[in-house]
Amino acid sequence: MKETFRFNSISDFHTFCNLPGPEHPLVSLIDYSKIRYPVDDHEMKWIQNYYSIGLKRNVNAKFNYGQQQYDFDSGVLCFISPLQFLRIEMKPDVEVEPTGYLLLIHPDFLWGTSLIKKMKSYEFFSYQINEALFLSDKEEKIIVDLFKNIEKEYQNNIDKFTQELIVAQLELMLIYSERFYERQFLTRKKSSHELFDTFEEVLSQYFENGNLLENGIPSVKTIAEQMNISPNYLGTLLRIHTQQNTQQHIQNKIIDTAKERLSTTSLSVSEIAYELGFEHSQSFSKMFKQKTNQSPGEFRRLFN
Repeated sequence: MKETFRFNSISDFHTFCNLPGPEHPLVSLIDYSKIRYPVDDHEMKWIQNYYSIGLKRNVNAKFNYGQQQYDFDSGVLCFISPLQFLRIEMKPDVEVEPTGYLLLIHPDFLWGTSLIKKMKSYEFFSYQINEALFLSDKEEKIIVDLFKNIEKEYQNNIDKFTQELIVAQLELMLIYSERFYERQFLTRKKSSHELFDTFEEVLSQYFENGNLLENGIPSVKTIAEQMNISPNYLGTLLRIHTQQNTQQHIQNKIIDTAKERLSTTSLSVSEIAYELGFEHSQSFSKMFKQKTNQSPGEFRRLFN
C-alpha cells in the first residue's frame, strides 16, 4: 500500500518539496513552478493540516478527490481545507512547465479574527477538485494581485498590523471567489442545466423505485453522491438557479408525491407517510401543513 503523507505544518510541505523554509510559519505563497515532488512513484497521497488555495496552469499531474479527477491544463482556482484527502497522479510522459501559485494558510493564523468563523461559510472549500473555478484573464489578475499583496505583507517587518492586513486580503480574495463562482454557475449554462436535469432524474427515480420504503427520505449527501458531485456544489447550483437549496427540493418532491397519492388513491395518511419514508405519520403531516397550509386530510377533502 502506498504511503499517505501527512503535512502538519506549512514547513513540513516546504521541506517535502525541497523548498526553502517558509518566511512566515503560518502563511506562505509558493511559486508553483518551483515545486518538485520527491517521489519516484506515479502516484502520491497526502493529508494536510492547513488551507490551500491554488492557481495552477500546465501542471504535469492529475489531482484526484473522491472518485473525480481534474487535469490542470488550463488556469483554474481550487480550494482545499484542512484534513481533506488528496491524491496526485503524475504524468511522466508529458513535459510541461507548471506555473501558478499555491497559497497556504494554517488555521492558527486565523484565530482571534472574524474570518475564522466565516471559513465554513465558504462552501467551495468542500467542493471536489473537478468543481474548480475557471478564471478569465481579468479575474486571474485580481487573484494574483491579492496573492502578491499577502506575500509582500509577511515579507515586511512583522508588526501588530500584519495579521489584520493579511486576513483582510484573504477575505477579499474569498469574496471575489464567491462572485466568480456565481458567474461560473450562470455562464456555464449547458453544464449547469445538465446537472439540474440529472438532479431531477435522480430524485424522481428515488421516489419511483421504492427506495423510500427501504432507505427512508434521501439525504442531500445521498443525492449528491449519485450525481458524483459534492453536496455543497449541488446546493450552490440549485440555490443560484432556483432560489431553493437541495433540502427544499427534496421536500417539494415529497409534497408533490403526497398530493398525487392523496388525490388519486384511497391510501390512508399513515400509509402514504410510510411509503414516503416517514417513521411517524405526525412528522409527515407537520411537513405537509408547513408547506401547503393544509393538513393532508383537508387537502384530500378538496377532491371528494
